[in-house]
Amino acid sequence: MSPMRNALRLASMYFIAAACTSLALSARADKHAYRVDNATYRQECGSCHVPYPPALLAAPSWSAVMGGLDRHFGTDASLEPAARTQVLAFLEKNAGGRDTSANGKPLLRISESPWFTREHRKEIAAGTAKRADVKSIANCGACHAGAEQGDYSKRGLQVPGGRAR
Repeated sequence: MSPMRNALRLASMYFIAAACTSLALSARADKHAYRVDNATYRQECGSCHVPYPPALLAAPSWSAVMGGLDRHFGTDASLEPAARTQVLAFLEKNAGGRDTSANGKPLLRISESPWFTREHRKEIAAGTAKRADVKSIANCGACHAGAEQGDYSKRGLQVPGGRAR
């Protein structure tokens, strides 16, 4: 085989490898970016806490959360009917496909889902959620700098006190 042909063959292989790597990295980056772009949802829910990504709970869980807003984790978070309908539609449309139920009942907290527990047990040292600057495991913004925009990628991750090993 001619040296020129070998060079072209090698260049082609490099190009294919670079393209595959680029696609893999972009897919990985999107894996932790979520839609939280509904203005009503951001205003009504995001005024009290990070607008949690709808994809982190299944539709039955969101329906149960929205059905109990008058007793929303110790607070009356009731909404006007039109706003409630709009927020619920957004949450259900963008809900995740994972089963987020336990014992036949939909989970109401993202932090109780098996995925969340598994993911955060690896990354967060015991006691981190009780730190004064964190306060709760539900305070996504304490560790995820882009949580307000739905960005939970590793590049924006900074766990107060350091990550668990």
